[in-house]
Amino acid sequence: MHPITRRAALAAVALASACCAGTAFADTFPSKPITVVVPYPAGGANDMLGRLLGQKMGEALGATVIVDNKPGAGALLGANAVAKAAPDGYTVLVGGLATHAASPHLIKADFNPLTDFEAIGLIGQAPIVVNVNVDSPYKSLKDLVDADKKNPGSVMYGSSGNGSPLHLAGELFTEMSGTKMTHVPYKGGNAHSLDLIGGRLHVIFDTTTAAMGQIKGGKVRPIAIGLAQRSADLPTVPTFAESGYPQWQFSAWYGLFAPAKTPKDVVAKLSGALQKALKNPEVIDKLRGVGVSTASGDAAELARLVPIEYDRIGKLIKTANIKAD
Repeated sequence: MHPITRRAALAAVALASACCAGTAFADTFPSKPITVVVPYPAGGANDMLGRLLGQKMGEALGATVIVDNKPGAGALLGANAVAKAAPDGYTVLVGGLATHAASPHLIKADFNPLTDFEAIGLIGQAPIVVNVNVDSPYKSLKDLVDADKKNPGSVMYGSSGNGSPLHLAGELFTEMSGTKMTHVPYKGGNAHSLDLIGGRLHVIFDTTTAAMGQIKGGKVRPIAIGLAQRSADLPTVPTFAESGYPQWQFSAWYGLFAPAKTPKDVVAKLSGALQKALKNPEVIDKLRGVGVSTASGDAAELARLVPIEYDRIGKLIKTANIKAD
């Protein structure tokens, strides 16, 4: 055989073998436990979300799913672990606004949120709800704005830290309303919520994921919510649009990611399992209980969202000159 022809034939055989191996891998996936990395501490709403979806996806795939909590560095520690994991579908990330839009603009990340992941699917979104102390004189966003414009900087809003979704939501509102409300950052945890309940803070722009239990328990009073229409769970709480701010748009969102270069067939299997889980009545009910409206689980939808949010949140952080703690 001519040397060039022989090389071409060997290359063709190698390519065919690789394709067959890839197909065989996808056909046998999953053949071992899948690890779902949650970049937050155990016990919170994000942890619940990861464990619930992991369980239901495991049932759909016929696989064991292990949840691994890796908090730290604004959720980047867990995200980096997944970005650097083998691209075989056995390590996935419950990511979102922090891992793929906010924290990489504030802290040096060891990964690129736009290129180092494969989107598996959008899990859902949790709107921002504006909470005040139950005895607060502020009954509306107008009350907050009027008070701060009368005495600039007098209204204090708390957050779980600089660059957190709560901080970004509050900064976006101060920018839009022309106020100078004072931001009071806390070092994570729930100290900011405790200070609101105790009357040491005036307001928190919180996620429904974190705040729904406090609202239902009567510990805080919501005065506005970031939805297009009123929430069925909080029907007496007006939207930002009803409160005079129709342009205000902000929500925490959650997605499932695999490392870049994970085989497309494997991503498709994971996405299919996620979509099935998100249609499960138990999942819908439990996520709704913490203020998360479930999405489709479609990979393309999440892939479109990430660069848009990365750019939008990056501009907000730059304009507001937000720095990490």
